[in-house]
Amino acid sequence: MTHLDHEIKRLKSNMLKMLLNVESQVEKTKKALIEFDKDLATEIRETEKRINGIELQIDSDCENIIALYSPVAVDLRFVLSIYKMNSDLERIADNVDAIASYILKQDQEFSKEIISQIGIVEMFNVCLNMLENIIEAYENEDTNLARKVYAMDKKLNKFDDEAIGILTPHFHDEPENLKKHLYILSAVRKLERNGDLIKNVAEEIIFYVEALVLKHKGKRKRSENT
Repeated sequence: MTHLDHEIKRLKSNMLKMLLNVESQVEKTKKALIEFDKDLATEIRETEKRINGIELQIDSDCENIIALYSPVAVDLRFVLSIYKMNSDLERIADNVDAIASYILKQDQEFSKEIISQIGIVEMFNVCLNMLENIIEAYENEDTNLARKVYAMDKKLNKFDDEAIGILTPHFHDEPENLKKHLYILSAVRKLERNGDLIKNVAEEIIFYVEALVLKHKGKRKRSENT
């Protein structure tokens, strides 16, 4: 095994660690919100610091591999993809960290009725299913599995589109309740954004496996038709 092979193997392992940590953060945030568990919310915020450390290490490893070993072809695609995936995963962790902060800012739990109407538990479950697919796709270099997250993301978009209509009648509630509703609305937006970020990760997996950048594919087709 060459030095480059060794560094690529280590990078792949660290990225799997990042993926699993982010998945765990999403799962814990779902539980903390449902149960209004401030201790768990505090743990989530502390774990975010460790995730930031993993992100910095992966970024540094990517830069060092490019600078020291000048990878080409599939190795270069892999390193570039990992660099982009790393940023998206850190942002996913940031979003659920923000939701944990909402829990810590409240003295009383969020309205279970509002949570149920909004479907925020279902949104968490969709995000977790997307991440499970991504982790398996990453480990097995399975682009078909990676592509399945696109349909799941449409479900998150639907929940987000409907959220404001569900909450509008409650915007005249007492200020303290209104603040809680706005936190829930913000949580919905962050989960919808996480769906977009997970799609980005899927695109990078597809890119390094198939040398295909999906986000430019549609642009090429449109330009060919003009």
